[in-house]
Amino acid sequence: MKRPLLSAALLLPLTSLLLTGCGGASSADTSGGVDGSGSLTLNVGDQKGGSEAILRAAGELKGLKYKIKWSTFTSGPPLLEAVNAKAVDVGGVGNTPPVFAAGSNSKITVVGASHGSSAGEAIVVPKDSPLKSPADLKGKAVAVAQGSSAHYQLIASLKKAGLGVDDVQLKLLQPADALAAFNRGKVDAWAIWDPYTAQVLRTPGTRVLTTGQGLTNGLAFQVASPAALKDKEKSQAIGDYLTRLERAQAWVFKHPEEWAKVWSKETGLPYEVALDAVKRSYGTRVPVALDDAAIASEQKIADTFAELRLIPRKFAFGDFVDKRFNGSRPASTTAPLSYGKASS
Repeated sequence: MKRPLLSAALLLPLTSLLLTGCGGASSADTSGGVDGSGSLTLNVGDQKGGSEAILRAAGELKGLKYKIKWSTFTSGPPLLEAVNAKAVDVGGVGNTPPVFAAGSNSKITVVGASHGSSAGEAIVVPKDSPLKSPADLKGKAVAVAQGSSAHYQLIASLKKAGLGVDDVQLKLLQPADALAAFNRGKVDAWAIWDPYTAQVLRTPGTRVLTTGQGLTNGLAFQVASPAALKDKEKSQAIGDYLTRLERAQAWVFKHPEEWAKVWSKETGLPYEVALDAVKRSYGTRVPVALDDAAIASEQKIADTFAELRLIPRKFAFGDFVDKRFNGSRPASTTAPLSYGKASS
């Protein structure tokens, strides 16, 4: 049976929505407005439908005693390039960009973390595919965005199945190219993340082979410029910003439908797709401490990519972490979801 093709138009609204996967590179859009009052300006890096949208929807941009100048990036890597260049004081990214930035010895410092479900990180196959488990991927062509969280999830899934990356035909493709290859039958499977997962599963003819649950850590980070952290006033503003962001995340957790409406409008995603992604991935996020467990989990990712020579060197992830803002955040060991053990 010929399966329905996924439309390339599905991915067009998501060219700037790589919060979790964070592949690719692009310059920033610095045309955003300024929030707050006072003489101090905090330069915040964001991604479309990201921190600014959440804070605004939750009412957390009211009463700011400093100004926030927003710069919007299409993904995590260029945002961290801006942090390294001191053009951005703080910004949010997924679990993989800090590993690549630190591996290149960029001047970045991880200052905050949140944790959510990894169910949205999935390897998908055609509905009529004979593949039933990750072990069946041996010898098959698999598309994935290089250096994305999906890349690590694929590696972890293969490892659990007793396979390595050399056991599959790895096709390093960004989502639009991967979609074309998937539609044409040029690849047997595709490793993706929400909201791509939500979009694909809303289209007939595709099913999930496996997800990142129990395999990947589900972490996302706030990353700051070391120079900003050395500035007393900016450091205080960063602490206040992180607290507001935590409250906004708690609001999303309690109001998934309302947030999905805002997110749909911000990104151009159909509401039902946005709601699927929020309920499965983004609405599950809770703040966690930057403790030893979180750092060790990221270290596994760093070591994995270093061994595959996708980053230039091995390094200690903890050297790029500042715990001063942990405050009352819950320890990762008490977070509601596991960081994953199978990939260790």
